[in-house]
Amino acid sequence: MSLNAQAIETLRSQFPALNQSVTNGTLPVHFDNPAGTQVPQRVIDAVTSYYITMNANAGGTFATSRRSDQMMAAARQLMADFLNADRSDEIVFGPNMTTLAFGLSRAIGKTLQPGDEIVVTRMDHDANITPWTLIAEDRDLVVRWVDIKTEDCTLDMDSLEAALTDRTRLVATVHASNAVGTINPVAQIAEMAHAAGAYYVVDAVQSAPHLPLDVREIGCDFLLCSAYKFFGPHIGVMWGRYALLESLPAYKVRPAKDKSPYRWETGTPSYETLAGTMAALEYFLHLGRTYGDVDDRALAGFSGVRRQLKAAMLAIVDYERELVRHLIEVLKALPNVYIAGITDPARYHQRVPTVAFTLAGHTPDAVAEHLANHDIYVWSGNYYALEIMERLKQQETGGMVRVGLAHYNTHDEIDRLATALRAL
Repeated sequence: MSLNAQAIETLRSQFPALNQSVTNGTLPVHFDNPAGTQVPQRVIDAVTSYYITMNANAGGTFATSRRSDQMMAAARQLMADFLNADRSDEIVFGPNMTTLAFGLSRAIGKTLQPGDEIVVTRMDHDANITPWTLIAEDRDLVVRWVDIKTEDCTLDMDSLEAALTDRTRLVATVHASNAVGTINPVAQIAEMAHAAGAYYVVDAVQSAPHLPLDVREIGCDFLLCSAYKFFGPHIGVMWGRYALLESLPAYKVRPAKDKSPYRWETGTPSYETLAGTMAALEYFLHLGRTYGDVDDRALAGFSGVRRQLKAAMLAIVDYERELVRHLIEVLKALPNVYIAGITDPARYHQRVPTVAFTLAGHTPDAVAEHLANHDIYVWSGNYYALEIMERLKQQETGGMVRVGLAHYNTHDEIDRLATALRAL
């Protein structure tokens, strides 16, 4: 069974926030997903259950502490399965992706010498730029920028090639843009970075809810994402090659274990959000078992839990591609609308369903407020993707309106958006 309209309604029933009526009994439309998705009931239940049954710190001999230890180990293994990692102790949990990126930049920066070079892009969220540019200031490093092609908001691969030299030590790129939805050729970038002798760091925050993530296939050295972007609670995740996690000079307090992943996890973990993250991943397992009707060839080499997780993500890809096709058709049909990024239906496999647009004669904030008055939730501004907004010459005029779809959204909701926009 695939993700048809009936299946989506069944899945939506598992998300309490999607069914909380607002104005005159109307259900809100959550198109604010790139900034944080809603959570299924099982995530709420898991957080509550943690506080009732296992609320204790790790490493104790008593029952609640042991349950916390067991839960954390299970969450780490399931996250490793989600990313197709080699081992569970390559998974690091932290407060959010940004905090983890700053910790990683500090550790890698300690190994670099003045004059070494790092490469960042104009497409990225600032969380995968500023940690690197700040460490460059601290260590007297050279920052090289990779440009975008403004006509379709794809990464300029010639610009990337030109940025790589024999002094390049690190390349940092986004997997999928949080502003315009572009999916970067991360496996190709990994090969280019490694050929230059550099580490490759991938920000997968926006790809995690939309695409199968496979660190083996990508070939990166580090990958970061956030559970609250894939239907879980507010917590960050970093995957790293185990040899690097063990050898890099992570900043830690003296009594903390000097063994990965613990040497990277500063302070007491947020156990309740770990429980919620595991529940979010179990939701994907349910989705894969029930609706993961995909071509077996796409699942070759995967078995058990990892097969179910990949089946879930492939089902999501197929359904969301229908949604984004509908959304872009609706926006194209409106007068005076400019859409940034890929709008050719033949290339929708190169984008996630996050669409940024402007409407002539109305500021992005005014459009967002108008939609909010119709119980449709979108974001306006730059969404911390400062560089791409400046490159598109949208920053000075207030950025853009962003509509971010998730698999629990529907075609009817897109039609509601169209009606509300036509009213402008």
